[in-house]
Amino acid sequence: MLPANETVGPVPPHSGPLFGRRIVVTRAPEQAKELASQLSELGATVVLLPAISFAEPADSGPLDAAIAALSTFDWILFTSANAARYFGRRCKARGVDPKAAQSGERPLFVAVVGPATAEAAAAEGFLVGHMAQEFQGLSLAQELAPDLTRKKVLIPHGDLAADDLVVALRFAGADVTEVTAYRTLEVDSGAPEALEAVRKGEVDMVSFFSASAFRSVSARVGVDVLGRIPIAAIGPVTADAIRDAGLKVAVESKVPTSKAFITALLQHFSAETSAKNFY
Repeated sequence: MLPANETVGPVPPHSGPLFGRRIVVTRAPEQAKELASQLSELGATVVLLPAISFAEPADSGPLDAAIAALSTFDWILFTSANAARYFGRRCKARGVDPKAAQSGERPLFVAVVGPATAEAAAAEGFLVGHMAQEFQGLSLAQELAPDLTRKKVLIPHGDLAADDLVVALRFAGADVTEVTAYRTLEVDSGAPEALEAVRKGEVDMVSFFSASAFRSVSARVGVDVLGRIPIAAIGPVTADAIRDAGLKVAVESKVPTSKAFITALLQHFSAETSAKNFY
């Protein structure tokens, strides 16, 4: 894991499509290392400004009860990679094998909101049967609603998750049980140099990977400050939260994956360079 205030510089040779660009990554420390390495290999100087971190629920009782009753559910829906990870880890800690639950007399079907969540669920031993076409919770509800009427549905999520998916599924007639699988914690200390660089506008892009990360950073540096710096968002949910705060999103990956995010970032800076050369 990288220290909170560590800056990852470009890997020799000093070149690449992102060379000379200072990009702030606000991802949680446990998730930032791989993306920082990828951006660095493309020539960027990565400034780490962790905005949030994750932890197990303060009270795991409801989660443990849901896991103990896993064989009684028809569907389990994961709306984030963290939900899949923390739920899977808790299953293992409680001695429950996800694959066994999915192959029992009452098969448990698994649906996810996007490719990153599908990958995390698979890594925890779940066999994913459906992925939302638009990579959003409401899309998942709309696609599955006809199959979930009078079905028992389990939704493990974070403590800050919106309730729109649960409301939509209950409206469709599903018997929904929701449990908190993890907590989102704000990181309000460390990385003073990164914060100062953002405040002074000494970076080329600030990237956000969740609405909660955006809210955390904007509370620390001010919305007006962020409004003067190009902002990148992974996925439409994060981008919408930023726009709802009155800010523009310069880069948005339509698919919430690191690969799609980097591709969108490269396209943005390539177009910017071409425009400068033209004028």
